[in-house]
Amino acid sequence: MVSLGAHLLSLPSSAPRSRLLQPGPPLSPAAAAASCSAPSFPTRRLVADRSRRNGMMAAAVPAEAAGLLAHDLGSAAVTAGVALALLRFFEELAKRGVFEQKLNRKLVHITIGLVFLLFWPLFSPGSYAPFLAAVAPGINIIRMLLLGLGVMKNEAMVKSMSRSGDHRELLKGPLYYATTITFATSVFWRTSPIAIALICNLCAGDGIADIVGRRLGQEKLPYNPNKSYAGSIAMVLAGFLASIGYMHYFQTFGFIEESWSLAFGFLVVSVTAALVESHPISTHLDDNLTVPLTSFLVGSLVF
Repeated sequence: MVSLGAHLLSLPSSAPRSRLLQPGPPLSPAAAAASCSAPSFPTRRLVADRSRRNGMMAAAVPAEAAGLLAHDLGSAAVTAGVALALLRFFEELAKRGVFEQKLNRKLVHITIGLVFLLFWPLFSPGSYAPFLAAVAPGINIIRMLLLGLGVMKNEAMVKSMSRSGDHRELLKGPLYYATTITFATSVFWRTSPIAIALICNLCAGDGIADIVGRRLGQEKLPYNPNKSYAGSIAMVLAGFLASIGYMHYFQTFGFIEESWSLAFGFLVVSVTAALVESHPISTHLDDNLTVPLTSFLVGSLVF
């Protein structure tokens, strides 16, 4: 109040003090509405910056997705190339007679699936990654169908993957094998212990059981003279140890958290799969079908 009074006293005497207190001319309704609705300059700048930032983020999302897709396509190409190279390698061994046919077939059986698992960490966390990873075993499904139906001819491959050399045999065990790995990859993927149990018991467990059983299986099982104690024990150990190894392998990438309970679950699955594999029903059907089916059912209960 004192400063205001001093200011009024300092004004020239010719200026009526009452004019200073009078309001200015009233604004029109349109001008008043415009002054209320139009943002100030700082507000307009903030809105423009926010819009530009949102636009940049929206543009970055498709670019990132395209980068992940390109990465996974490259990983799928590498994985399929390695799988094809392994098959060609064993085909060449079969041509040259390096191993007997049954041993060569089981080496293919053990190697392909376990090596394929090693390449899973190459893929991105994208939702389409498991389906691109499943391309490699999916190609083998098509190959088994074409060879088994006689549409495509490849005697070396038929010899390396069949018991008798008959191409129609590829429509059973080898086709079940490729289908199991494709299913485990596309449905469960690398964060699921069921995928590990499926592939490890099918590849390592069933493959080692046949090799050991043929060489050390003099003592046969009482309920199946075609199976031995040595082969069944070897299957349990091989499937279980392979599962534990891949549990630790995937844990290093943060896909799975290893624990004693998880290890015990792998043991339960391996023991059950070996019991089913030793039963005569697996001989009548195919252990490439009964072993993964058992691993899937039991794994769904224990994991």
